Amino acid sequence: MTEQQIAGLGPAFVSYLGRFRRFFAQQRTAGHFRDFCRGLLSDLPRKSVEPIALAAGTAVRTLQEFLTTATWDHPGLRDELQRRIAEALPGFADDGLGTVGIVDETSALKKGDKTPGVQRQHLGCAGKVDNGVVTVHLAAVRGRFKALLDADLFLPESWAADRRRCREAEIPDTLRHRPKWEIALGQLGRAAANGLGFDWLTFDEGYGGVPAFLALLDVAGQPYVGEVPTSFSCRRGLSRKAWRADDLMASAAARRQRWQRFRLRQQTGPDQVWEAKALPIRLTRKSPAAHRLVVARNAATGEVKYFVTNAPRRVGLRRLLQVAFARWQVEHCIRVAKTEVGLTHFEGRSYVGLMRHLVLCLAALGFVALHTERLRGGKPGADAGAGVPGAERPLRGPAAASAGDGSGAAHGRGHRVSPSP
Repeated sequence: MTEQQIAGLGPAFVSYLGRFRRFFAQQRTAGHFRDFCRGLLSDLPRKSVEPIALAAGTAVRTLQEFLTTATWDHPGLRDELQRRIAEALPGFADDGLGTVGIVDETSALKKGDKTPGVQRQHLGCAGKVDNGVVTVHLAAVRGRFKALLDADLFLPESWAADRRRCREAEIPDTLRHRPKWEIALGQLGRAAANGLGFDWLTFDEGYGGVPAFLALLDVAGQPYVGEVPTSFSCRRGLSRKAWRADDLMASAAARRQRWQRFRLRQQTGPDQVWEAKALPIRLTRKSPAAHRLVVARNAATGEVKYFVTNAPRRVGLRRLLQVAFARWQVEHCIRVAKTEVGLTHFEGRSYVGLMRHLVLCLAALGFVALHTERLRGGKPGADAGAGVPGAERPLRGPAAASAGDGSGAAHGRGHRVSPSP
């Protein structure tokens, strides 16, 4: 990056945030939005309310109220972010796959029992059952561009059954327990309503192992390549016999298929060589559409993965593997969201506050994703001031933890958080 490009990020960020101004009832609330997003992109080690407020020169209680009780439309802000990304995607370089949608989830360790959705459950971040929360996400990838589009809390059954506990956490009565795959379908529906269509969809075995999820994607006409567990049940032709995925690929029919070898490039790290073969299958005996079961093994490590796809037969194995292994990019997005933007740094007992924190993280990451592509030479669309050198107003030192009642307009106060992420 040149010095001019770095200087231009400040006004570009202001312009980017300005697109969301209409979702805030008051200018003062919009100022808190700007301060919070700048804090998420700062070098603060912890991106929760208190350190961001202190760095912005805002009373901690004021920023807490912004996150939990102030009047602003966070679902509308999320939808506008998706529309912004939908507008930009066609201008990005394509690697031949088009736009790939990726469904994934992440987790965070939490102490106590007050954080919305917290309980002992399997947490990927810990690799075991522990106390924490789980969120479901949808991402979009096109070429080198990648961005998180959506985030929802997974509400365990024990929470949904205890409506008093839900009300204490400000969880609305309309929010009930839903399996993660149902949450993902809801996110796909929202994305479609906001103009986001996917040439491909991919997901891990937690979603690929659910026949209802695959069936609804088939009905919607959404092409996919999804990982499935070794126990995935499928059929050959009109046979009544159901096969496990691993047993079918060990059968005589599969052994007659030759392994094909592919070298797959990665944006980071060395190329990987995978060997693969595929068999036509049906998900059920009466399934109207033919699918393929793909088995892939890593030539270096021997790792074996199984995938199912509804892609037409003319789509070759190389393309299917490229789609399937695009899933690492959402893992990269989530890792950056956690380490750089504080996705899991929420501290509080309010469901509204949690959801707003997640949406604000999506918005901050959206700016980074769009302007990373612009600085690479892509054309994500003009934000007024983008790329124009300059700086924001002079910054001031942080307020003390007990400073005032936050009655001043947040956007007019000092902020020692750098305007350039």
